[in-house]
Amino acid sequence: MSLQADIPYDTTRDPYRTFDLYYSSKPDVPLPLICFVHGGAWRSEDKTDHAVLARELVSRTKFPVAVPNYRLSKASDANSIRHPTHAHDILQLLIFLMTWSDSSLGELFDRSKIYLLGHSCSAHMLASIFLDSSAITPILTPPPQVINAVQAIVLSEGIYDIDLLLARFPDYRDWFIAPAFGDKASYAEFSVPRFSLRPEQKTDIRWFIIHSKGDKLVDLSQSEAMYAHLLRVYAESAQSLVKRNVDELVDEHDAVLRSEVYMNMVSGFILQDIYKS
Repeated sequence: MSLQADIPYDTTRDPYRTFDLYYSSKPDVPLPLICFVHGGAWRSEDKTDHAVLARELVSRTKFPVAVPNYRLSKASDANSIRHPTHAHDILQLLIFLMTWSDSSLGELFDRSKIYLLGHSCSAHMLASIFLDSSAITPILTPPPQVINAVQAIVLSEGIYDIDLLLARFPDYRDWFIAPAFGDKASYAEFSVPRFSLRPEQKTDIRWFIIHSKGDKLVDLSQSEAMYAHLLRVYAESAQSLVKRNVDELVDEHDAVLRSEVYMNMVSGFILQDIYKS
């Protein structure tokens, strides 16, 4: 297993705007790329926290895996990072990947076949990019090349509707919602289950919504709301493009990512998708 660490995807050379790339060997032909975006309530975690997950995904799929950092919110800083900056960093990464190459690595991955994995807050971030949030965050509009490259989006233990989350966990407002979104009476405008498909979006991005019965930090109503919304917006195409699993996992919020069941779900979904295509 090989690792190329701290690759900058922004000209500032900010360590929060770098990614690590894991791969098993240089392939004869470019392979699909898996990109895992970490959670951490918009305020914590680092790409290195997920090295084990990345290595396991490489081992199971043989595909290279990118794990990025992004800028984080800090409750103690009045000038802290706010939404949509976190998500915009990830969009910048995806745009960067469309043209990036390294002479020492060759063509490790196929830029036209990218699989995105999000967990917790990064589920909101990815959904805000690939659903139409342009009315409130036009900066998150992805270019056609990125939209066309993404084959599927796998979201686990996701946060999607912030007001619904705060109704269940009111302490989250001061802990991480206000630092990331500002102190507001309502966060309805940021509710992902209100966003439609982007007008320019192709119709065959596949979504896989995962939630654990044992998650005590983010309740199932979040994933159920997102799943129901995707069924509505994809309409007749939903049966083939929208999948969920809320029955098999029993682990806590972060422990899901270390679960054999989660690994089987995600790697199986990606490999089956590749086989079908």
